[in-house]
Amino acid sequence: MRDHTKLRAFELADNLALAIYQVTSSFPNNEMFGLTSQLRRAAVSIASNIVEGSARNSMAEYIKFLNIAYGSAKEVEYQISLAYRLHYIEEANYKTLKEQCIETSKVLNALLRSLRSIS
Repeated sequence: MRDHTKLRAFELADNLALAIYQVTSSFPNNEMFGLTSQLRRAAVSIASNIVEGSARNSMAEYIKFLNIAYGSAKEVEYQISLAYRLHYIEEANYKTLKEQCIETSKVLNALLRSLRSIS
């Protein structure tokens, strides 16, 4: 088993999830079961899949869950763009969230490349 808390990817994903929860708390009430829920789920999915993958015994399963986490990071990147264009997120918050998404994706991608090269 691997310790997910030692991974930079987990730290970034966890911080991103917290930021998404903070920003979406001001979304319109009619989005509670729409974009608010989708964004929160996708953001939590990034960190959750890193944790679940870390708990798996095989490298193949670990990589599988990290791939899912990466996909969720890209999903969040699109959803914050949509929220910005719908004027649910101010420009400063959008830029910060987008940077967090990009950094999280880059670190996850680097981790995946590294793991694929040794497996």
